[in-house]
Amino acid sequence: MLVKTHLFLLYLLFSTSTCLANDEIPAFFEANYTLYSNDTQVGMMERRFYQLENGQYSFRSESKTTGFIALIKKVHILEESTWDIIDSYFTPLNYTYHHIKGKKERNAEINFNWDKQQITNRVNESTWHMQTQKGIQDKLLYQLTIMSDLMTGQVPESYAIADGGKIKQYSFKRIADETVSTPLGDFKTIKLSLHKKNKKQENFLWCAYDLNFLPIKVTSTEKDDRLSTAIIKSIKGLGKKNNES
Repeated sequence: MLVKTHLFLLYLLFSTSTCLANDEIPAFFEANYTLYSNDTQVGMMERRFYQLENGQYSFRSESKTTGFIALIKKVHILEESTWDIIDSYFTPLNYTYHHIKGKKERNAEINFNWDKQQITNRVNESTWHMQTQKGIQDKLLYQLTIMSDLMTGQVPESYAIADGGKIKQYSFKRIADETVSTPLGDFKTIKLSLHKKNKKQENFLWCAYDLNFLPIKVTSTEKDDRLSTAIIKSIKGLGKKNNES
């Protein structure tokens, strides 16, 4: 249950179908987060946003359990979204997911064929097909588009995400502006609530004004009242140079 909670946090950090210009893309960055269950540190996550040699973009996320928790239950997750700007939209091209939990592995790939208007979702040996739609996102790319939306003054309301052979909806609501203390110092943020349809968890994220609205803190309250938290530890890019706790 502990590890499952923190895997869920990976999908909350950093969703919409915003039409944008190239200069509205968030600046490239590398960010590291520490994951907690209540007050216990259980893992870490590293995220990197950069441009490929062919001009397309990559958003990569790697997370794993650490310390004593890793001795009990070793978990390693590697995700990558390859995407581009097509007709002024953040447009996913390919998403991969590799999950190792102990001796078990789970692999998934979502390919977006915009010429054929088809999405192919492969999970291990199973395959699903869906029709594309303008503005649809994958499970990493939407976490960059929310930054872009906030940069243009828009608070997103809902997001269509290709996930597990289905199109799922995420809904957001602005709560308030808050100052958040982190190992890197205090940041003025916009606090958002996040609701995933058919899920009962209470989720919040804090996006920093001075970091292109990068989420620097995310919390999720579970059914058993455990509080799961992800909080930024270090950042390179977004106006920060080798800033680390």
